[in-house]
Amino acid sequence: MKFQELILNRQSVRKYIDKSIEKEKIMSCLEAARLAPSASNAQPWKFIVIDDFDLKEKVAKETYSLVAGFNKFVHQAPVIIAITLEKPTLVNRIGGRIKKKEWKLIDVGIAAEHLCLQATELGLGTCMLGWYNEKEIKELLNIPEKKSIALLISIGYFDKDYKLRKKIRKSMDEICSFNAY
Repeated sequence: MKFQELILNRQSVRKYIDKSIEKEKIMSCLEAARLAPSASNAQPWKFIVIDDFDLKEKVAKETYSLVAGFNKFVHQAPVIIAITLEKPTLVNRIGGRIKKKEWKLIDVGIAAEHLCLQATELGLGTCMLGWYNEKEIKELLNIPEKKSIALLISIGYFDKDYKLRKKIRKSMDEICSFNAY
């Protein structure tokens, strides 16, 4: 696919079919994320692939609650990838404090999008999840207490009839200007 096609075809998939993902495809997605740029080359991430069915079901259950039931589709995904925030380099931390920037969050976002674009090229669907019970998932995945989960990504095959939604975005005039705000 050409890059523009990838951008147009990548969407948040919320309906997966019952089909496992080949390990090579998962590794290809992880390699794309690994190669993402990061401030000061800090690479402040670790990817935890959850493909054991029972564990995946427990993690999926922690992505919704009685109050917010919008992530129940995660049970359909054969894989969930948890991305933890890792300690950035000293230069990155000092620079971030001085400039009041959370570079590690920006870096994880770039890596996550690399992963999702690679998945799209491989015929897989993804959905980035920001709503989850972090404490419970950290316990399930044995994530150290001082670490935090930046993002979860569900990943899997989707029905070929899954409708590609029209991207609704603000106009270029609303989001862009030249030489001044």
